[in-house]
Amino acid sequence: MVRFFFTGLLVCLVSLGFSQPWKPAGDRIKTSWAEKVDPANPLPEYPRPQMERPQWQNLNGLWDYAIRPKGGNLPDRFDGKILVPFAIESSLSGVQKTVGEDNELWYQRTFTVPAAWKNKKILLNFGAVDWKADVWLNDIKVGTHTGGYTPFSLDITAFLVKDKAQKLVVKVWDPTDHGYQPRGKQVSRPQGIWYTPVTGIWQTVWLEPVDQAYIAHLKIIPNIDGGNVSVLASTEGTLPSDMIEVKVLDNGKLIGSGKAAVGQEVSVAVPDAKLWSPEMPFLYDLEVAIVRNGLAGDKLKSYFGMRKISTNRDENGIVRMQLNNKDYFQFGPLDQGWWPDGLYTAPTDEALLFDIKKTKDFGYNMIRKHVKVEPARWYYHCDREGILVWQDMPSGDRSPQWQQRNYFDGQEMQRSAQSEENYRREWKEIMDLAVSNPSVVVWVPFNEAWGQFKTPEIVEWTKNYDPSRLVNPASGGNHYDVGDILDMHSYPEPRMGLFDSKRANVVGEFGGIGLVFEDHVWEKARNWGYVQYKSSEEATDAYLRMVDILKSLVPAGYSAAVYTQTTDVEVEVNGLMTYDRKVIKLSEEKLHKANQAVCNSLNK
Repeated sequence: MVRFFFTGLLVCLVSLGFSQPWKPAGDRIKTSWAEKVDPANPLPEYPRPQMERPQWQNLNGLWDYAIRPKGGNLPDRFDGKILVPFAIESSLSGVQKTVGEDNELWYQRTFTVPAAWKNKKILLNFGAVDWKADVWLNDIKVGTHTGGYTPFSLDITAFLVKDKAQKLVVKVWDPTDHGYQPRGKQVSRPQGIWYTPVTGIWQTVWLEPVDQAYIAHLKIIPNIDGGNVSVLASTEGTLPSDMIEVKVLDNGKLIGSGKAAVGQEVSVAVPDAKLWSPEMPFLYDLEVAIVRNGLAGDKLKSYFGMRKISTNRDENGIVRMQLNNKDYFQFGPLDQGWWPDGLYTAPTDEALLFDIKKTKDFGYNMIRKHVKVEPARWYYHCDREGILVWQDMPSGDRSPQWQQRNYFDGQEMQRSAQSEENYRREWKEIMDLAVSNPSVVVWVPFNEAWGQFKTPEIVEWTKNYDPSRLVNPASGGNHYDVGDILDMHSYPEPRMGLFDSKRANVVGEFGGIGLVFEDHVWEKARNWGYVQYKSSEEATDAYLRMVDILKSLVPAGYSAAVYTQTTDVEVEVNGLMTYDRKVIKLSEEKLHKANQAVCNSLNK
């Protein structure tokens, strides 16, 4: 009887898919949050805080996966289970396998649509899939998206089958460094400052029901000088007679509202505005709805911050970066956003928030998000916590092409027409993702000349597409007399190699203090840093010397600085914290005091 019960239980477990229980793959270091990952419900938080609807269904969890040669058909069998949304190369995927440019990664799962969603359109949303994704529903191809860093949505309503489980299949191809696409620090052979590939789904997948007419995107731009906020809602399925209604609330109290025809901006007065800043990150709530015949249809909850980023000459004629019309020195770390267990994907939302909070604990007021784009929730946390963000375009195409002169009219690298079109489209989608976040204040289209092309044209387009922010043309790259910022890189100590009297001058990278903690390294033998120290005390002293140099350069003209970097990443040990976030490598108290002195250096 006992034997029969055990056999029956085993059969039931196998039939329910528990024959291969999930566990992190590999034996490398992990963060403490890895233990908190629930394979039945990973990353359960609502993934898009600036366009929040009350009903949604998370599709994260265990999916079937298969790696097959490029160009083949849907596999008739799969290789096992993968935990979505962790990239297949990561430990938390439960797989930790390399795909490569000659193969494709297939995903499959089923889902059911709640009965309460009847008569609604059903949208299938992907936070990000790296790089080219093809999607089928019930054996019908319903969409394709290229771009490894941005969300996309598919209206799958017409392809749902009634009263049955819905079969969802996703195929992904990612050539990593063998393609022209933006890829940041990913390479097929990681070493030094180059890291493990990230292939496939790496952000939340979810369903949501919407009305026949619905809001697809919001662009929210504050105007503190005019005392108002502009809201532009992009919609689907609307009629010419429909209107967009916007309400602004302060802790539940209505302080203003406005209406406009669909396709027009809604401007709402914000009297006596509470300004957003790292010191006081106040956020107003928004309610946005489509109104038809006097009745509200699709309705969203959102938020915004009243803040302004600009430049202006000080009394000495130096162009300074300003926040809310006051000189404001921006200082923060180079933040690459990598995790030893999840690679591009933080193991939990708590982990995602941790790096931001710790950056503020260190005394910084800014983060440069380096050649990577984060999930929408990361920018939401920056908005709430109060920290400025410089957003890089992830680098791609060919390696750095350095010119002989700093200011020149010579030829840059030539991209193919396909590569250029892809760059422009992905850059626009990245800007669209973060355009409404008050924390994001600087766009950085190029890093260190890597893939740099048509710089004046790209900078002009970026500035025209979003005139509310500053544009840093090429952080440490080939320099043109365009944009708002001249950005020099200087390792290890900061120095002023060039000065531009017409733009804000910044040191976009310096530091790189290397320090190894033996039990917290990705590999034992290949650890690398710009400069190496043997103890926390030595490294802290070196950091303080660098910050003293930086502070001395502020009167000479520097308006912002970026220290390399927030954490160690793989074999690069330049972090203020170890890769697993378990050790703060330098004295937090001393860093906070020194960093705050720099941040406040322009205060009057």
